[in-house]
Amino acid sequence: MENILAGLCGTSPEDPFPVWVHGSIGHCFNQLALNVIPHVILAVVSACFLGTPRSGSGAPCRTGWGFRITASFVLAGLFLADTIPATISQQELGPVYLEVLANGIATLTWLTHGLALLILFRSFHGSTRAPVILALLTLLPLPSFIFTLVWYYQSGTAWSPAHPAASSRFAILCLQLASLLMYMIGYLLPTTGRQDFLSVNRSWQEDPHISEPGIPVPEQQGVAEDGESLLSRFFYVWMNPLMKRGYQWKLNQPQDVYVLPRKLQAARVCDRFYACWQKKAVLHQVEEETVSLTSPIIAGGDGSSNAPDSSHHAQEAVRLFSVLHVAFGLRFYSLGLLRLAGSLLDFSGPLLLNMLVNFMESRQEPLSHGVLYAIGLFAGSFLGALLRNQFNYEVNKVSLMVRAAVISAIYRKALRVSSTSLARFTTGEIVNFMSTDTGRLVNFCLSFHEVWSLPFQFSITLYLLYQQVGVAFLGGLALALLLVPINKVLANRIMMNNKEMLKHKDSRVKLMTEFLCGIRVIKFYTWEKHFSTRINAFRAKELQKLRAVNYLDALCVYLWAALPIIISITIFITYVLLGHQLTAAKVFTALALVGMLVLPLNSFPWVLNGTLEAKVSLDRIQRFLELMDQDLETYYALDSPSDTAAAMEMRCAAFSWVPVEEQSTKQPLSTGTLQLHIENLSVRKGMLLGVVGKVGSGKSSLLAAITGELIKQGGRLYVCDLEQGFGLTTQEPWIQFTTVRENILFGREYDARLYEEVVEACALSEDLNILPAGDQTEVGENGVTLSGGQKARIALARAVYQEKDLYLLDDPLAAVDADVANHLMQKCVLGVLKHKTRILCTHRTEFLEKADALLLIDNGRIVKTGTPADILPLVEAFNKFKDGDKRQKDEAPDEQGQEEAIETEAEESTQTNHLIHKEEEKKEGAVAFHVYKAYWQAVGSCLALSILFSLLLMQASRNISDWWLSHWISSISQTANTSVMVSSASLPSPQLLLFSTVGLVSTVQALDSSPVPSNGSLDVNFYLIVYGGIAGANSLFTILRAFLFAYGAIRAATVIHNRLLQRVLKATITFFDTTPTGRILNRFSSDLYCVDDSLPFVLNILLANMYGLLGMLVIITYGLPWVGLVLLPLGALYFSIQHYYRRTSRELKRLYSITLSPIYTHFSETLSGLSSIRAMRATQRFELENQLRLEQNQRCLFASNTAMQWLDIRLQMIGVAVVTAIAGIAIVQHQKQLANPGLVGLVLSYALSVTNLLSGLISSFTLVETMMVSVERTEEYTTDIPMESQDKLVQVADDWPSQGLVEFQQVVLAYRAGLPNALNGVNFTVYPGEKVGIVGRTGSGKSTLFLALFRMLELKSGRILLDGVDSKLVGLEELRSRLAIIPQDPFLFSGSIRENLDPQGKWTDAELHEVLEQCHLRDVITQMGGLDSELGERGKSLSVGQRQLVCLARALLTQAKVLCIDEATANVDQKTDQLVQHTIRQRFADKTVLTIAHRLNTILDSDRVLVMQAGRVAELDTPTRLSQKDGSLFQHLLHSRQQ
Repeated sequence: MENILAGLCGTSPEDPFPVWVHGSIGHCFNQLALNVIPHVILAVVSACFLGTPRSGSGAPCRTGWGFRITASFVLAGLFLADTIPATISQQELGPVYLEVLANGIATLTWLTHGLALLILFRSFHGSTRAPVILALLTLLPLPSFIFTLVWYYQSGTAWSPAHPAASSRFAILCLQLASLLMYMIGYLLPTTGRQDFLSVNRSWQEDPHISEPGIPVPEQQGVAEDGESLLSRFFYVWMNPLMKRGYQWKLNQPQDVYVLPRKLQAARVCDRFYACWQKKAVLHQVEEETVSLTSPIIAGGDGSSNAPDSSHHAQEAVRLFSVLHVAFGLRFYSLGLLRLAGSLLDFSGPLLLNMLVNFMESRQEPLSHGVLYAIGLFAGSFLGALLRNQFNYEVNKVSLMVRAAVISAIYRKALRVSSTSLARFTTGEIVNFMSTDTGRLVNFCLSFHEVWSLPFQFSITLYLLYQQVGVAFLGGLALALLLVPINKVLANRIMMNNKEMLKHKDSRVKLMTEFLCGIRVIKFYTWEKHFSTRINAFRAKELQKLRAVNYLDALCVYLWAALPIIISITIFITYVLLGHQLTAAKVFTALALVGMLVLPLNSFPWVLNGTLEAKVSLDRIQRFLELMDQDLETYYALDSPSDTAAAMEMRCAAFSWVPVEEQSTKQPLSTGTLQLHIENLSVRKGMLLGVVGKVGSGKSSLLAAITGELIKQGGRLYVCDLEQGFGLTTQEPWIQFTTVRENILFGREYDARLYEEVVEACALSEDLNILPAGDQTEVGENGVTLSGGQKARIALARAVYQEKDLYLLDDPLAAVDADVANHLMQKCVLGVLKHKTRILCTHRTEFLEKADALLLIDNGRIVKTGTPADILPLVEAFNKFKDGDKRQKDEAPDEQGQEEAIETEAEESTQTNHLIHKEEEKKEGAVAFHVYKAYWQAVGSCLALSILFSLLLMQASRNISDWWLSHWISSISQTANTSVMVSSASLPSPQLLLFSTVGLVSTVQALDSSPVPSNGSLDVNFYLIVYGGIAGANSLFTILRAFLFAYGAIRAATVIHNRLLQRVLKATITFFDTTPTGRILNRFSSDLYCVDDSLPFVLNILLANMYGLLGMLVIITYGLPWVGLVLLPLGALYFSIQHYYRRTSRELKRLYSITLSPIYTHFSETLSGLSSIRAMRATQRFELENQLRLEQNQRCLFASNTAMQWLDIRLQMIGVAVVTAIAGIAIVQHQKQLANPGLVGLVLSYALSVTNLLSGLISSFTLVETMMVSVERTEEYTTDIPMESQDKLVQVADDWPSQGLVEFQQVVLAYRAGLPNALNGVNFTVYPGEKVGIVGRTGSGKSTLFLALFRMLELKSGRILLDGVDSKLVGLEELRSRLAIIPQDPFLFSGSIRENLDPQGKWTDAELHEVLEQCHLRDVITQMGGLDSELGERGKSLSVGQRQLVCLARALLTQAKVLCIDEATANVDQKTDQLVQHTIRQRFADKTVLTIAHRLNTILDSDRVLVMQAGRVAELDTPTRLSQKDGSLFQHLLHSRQQ
């Protein structure tokens, strides 16, 4: 190298590169160091900007840019011109080669720079001054120009005629300086005005953020990373604007985040995935052309009889894994190359470090070698950092693609799978596929490359160990391999327990879901304790498994820490037994290498574990994807029947809810047993067919059979215009979580005329006027803020607005009062829909007189068809007022309008403003201190302190053992050599050896170079014993810490769940009405999972990192105090970068969480409304909506992942700087002969790992902060939610209320502060044993009376007395348990029938059977398998009517003196209704009964009738008197009903 330099510079090889010659800077040094190197740097940086994307808005030419671009090209020309005199005037100024080299490089540089400026000018930078770094770098060559000028001045050859070449070169130099000056002036010229600049800049920054994911982004907008230059890609410069926004708290909604790069956009990814799926499916089905046309996700495996068997095998064959492999495999596997290169570079550091220390040892090597090693160290660590970072970034991108593909595949499948096979999974399980299982697949993407790279590192390390101690390493290896099966066993146990734990967690969340859905009823019945016991029982099982997992984990951690010591001691014993002499150097090196072996050995089982978990999840998803799809082609007959006028026709058709083969094997469920057999049914176009029959006779099943939701077992079914779909209203109205208008439009264009007509026909006009924002009012999840009647009417309006030809109406009249029912019948069914084909199921037979034909169904068969005149007498018990006074309504229209306006508060609606759900709070800023405090308290102060103390002891013992080793070495070292080897090898701990042989290989060569004299085994033994002692203590503290920590984590999890549950159990009903269940569930599922599992894990790492860092700084400053000079500025830099990053990262993580809930909410909403979505043919729109929500979420996730890489590369660069700086310092010291190579080696080996520790510290701290958000969210619920008052001011007798006297005195009540009063001065008295019927229009405050009576809402003023005791003074639980209610929504939870009737277990079987008998349910229950048969989720194995009867049975069981009935028989047929009324009269003869009724005939025999209007009592008298009193509201209601 010296010779090359000497040849180039024309100097002597002894001093090839003189810095100072004859009192001025050496020419060669000037040209190479001050001219060539700065130009190379400028060229490289400029080249990085060549890929900057153009901005669409052509920037007008600005003088500043013009100056700079011209100056750059002029400079390129001048340097080129300068080569001519330089070559002519041989050697006058310096060697020709040197001049040509310098000028050539400068020419290229300025050309590149000019081009870069041109490109930047056309990009969004055109309106700014361009990156400041470019301008600064152009100043780098300036010193060289100035030194040359000075030289000309000193030598006097500037203008001498004797030297024409020199003079022309001097002239060129002056021109160059002038051009450079022009460049700087151009840079400093003002750009666009500040305001203008801001607007341009903002348009660039915000456009990409704002564009909605559905809208394709115009090319010129800065979509994340697309079209960025290489420099920007490697260092994530394109993230800077986003990071800045986050730092300024400007990331408030998902739209503020970059749009995804094109390759990652959900639509593209999914298209590619489905294309691959199609290819696979076609391949499998080449033999049999049975590609199902209904769905791209083809699957089978139910074997339901209607699909040809052949297709099954083909369908099952498409494996999700193989499709993912085809779609994303190539890109994913090729990342392995990046990983490999990174791993190899990791080994370069230690090798170079070793050479550097050797160089410092020997005084003979030339200085240039040292410089080369230092440069090598820099280049190796720099490239390694880049490769590792890009690898992580790219893997993250692939995992995002996999996530998008799998989530949309699951969603798509759910839309297409047949309801019958879907019933095998609960909603919770299916949502879990989308959350947990997909998450595991994504994690597998991250750990797949570990699977092969860990063994690779392992083998290299083994080879190095072999070089050290020969075959002795086999002893240690044998021991290490022995521990692998132990680790495997532990891992298996952990996995088993984990699986069990997740099972219990599923059950707990499922129960919690039911609890939240039925919260109203649970409060009415005071079942909170029962549910809390059940939930706690599952939680206890879950925690038991968690405890096992945590303790096994602790054991693993301990083994991991103890392993290196045991192995190394084994190796030493073997080595001695083999007759070798142990030297300190060998001990040291072997220790360090063993530390490196441990990492792959230990992490490997975990990587495998993750792989297995992913496999389990993959299989679960695969099982779901293999469910039978709806196969509409085989289900419906495609050829039209002979009768062209038929809209629908069934011949000899048999349908069932359960596939054939399952009926024989399984104990069938009650709905399962219902078979539908339709011999012959033909519906003409345009007719109105009424379907009647008692509860559970198969009316709803008939409609389900028509829409294709059942399994067809034979026969033929024809529907006209199948593609168009049906107008369907289900018995339990399905309402979406959006505005009323969106619910009605259901994705169709808004047509004002049609819309008005539909709203009027469905009697919604008044309701809309009263809702706070009209039809823009948001309704809650499942329409929680609407009354039952409003839900039914909105669902009906939605069906009508779709303008289908065939309408299937499943009892839309059940939940509305007589007046409205009449309106719906006249204006809607017989009005707007008069030309459509309508099939109407209802129990309200009085409305069926206008039907064209009626069907009477019983037990799944058509008993009779005929005209209403034939059939009605069979079903209808004509009521007594039938032939009464038939006068028309004589109310003035305005009066009626005023009456309808009573819908002040849609029965139980609770809107403050039209968006009843407050957006989920997004807490700003750092996680508050009180959150950490809450977690600390949950762990318990004593325990927390002891955990911290055990950590301290563990870290101290570890650092002391390092120090002891180096002390041992230096005390017995007789040659400088040993000391070097040792210190450079003394790696502090196995963790820090992550980046492979940090200073270890060094010793390999060192050993070869000089033999180490033996130091007597006595010494070795003494040192080994002390070392063993320290190591033993360390392992003791380690196990102590691991177990204490596991115990603390479980304790915190227990405390936090208990506090949360207790608080939610006691929350007011208003809280549940204004909070979507998903949001509360989120606290109980993902947030708690975080507190149970993820938080302790990350916290553990954080604490270890903090203590590790502390120990390391102590050692470094002890060994080499002035490294502090390098560490201080870098420390400050670290601090600012991490602060900047953490703020943005936190906002991005929060945005990610907030955009995640809508995906799941939308999914569960889809699952509950599947039949409606499919019947109305809206599946594609829903799929698109899911994709948009997914895209929103992926945007936030991508930004948050990239922010991590943004931080990582910056930290890595700081690390590179540290290493390079220390190496440089070492060389300088070496020149001045101050260096102690031993200390240098020690510090360098530590320094190599400081950077990893610091980045680990930030990432674990950020993660802890993210996880703490979960604690924050649970805390928020344990402290902020409104509670029901728990105080009890009077003690009441055990049999209170013994008479049943109910008095309302001036009761005023509003749903929430700021809302109009729902009850406004209500006054009435109900005497003991009296039966009072309560009537009134929807929203007049009927149900609110019950809420007030049960103290679901506290009164504003007035009081309610029960037997003379003010209900406000009685304890809540006591009050509610002494009253009985049959609520409007029949609530059943999964569990046996016995549990549903009598959760507290107070009654005997005989009593239960008797009650069921009285409710006419005994046969149904016996058929299902008696009291212990399971009811399924929300009681789905019973029909709605049967569920209501179960609720009636519950009320019959109570001994309460006061019974409240809220429309208990709305979904029950007339006959059952009469029987039930009879039962109620018998059983509650001596009790006070309040009944809210929509069917007036149910209350005509009450003692008195209370008519409510606008929250006041309008009339209260006997039914006979009121019906005869002219102009009374009651009379008006009666007439409207008889219309």
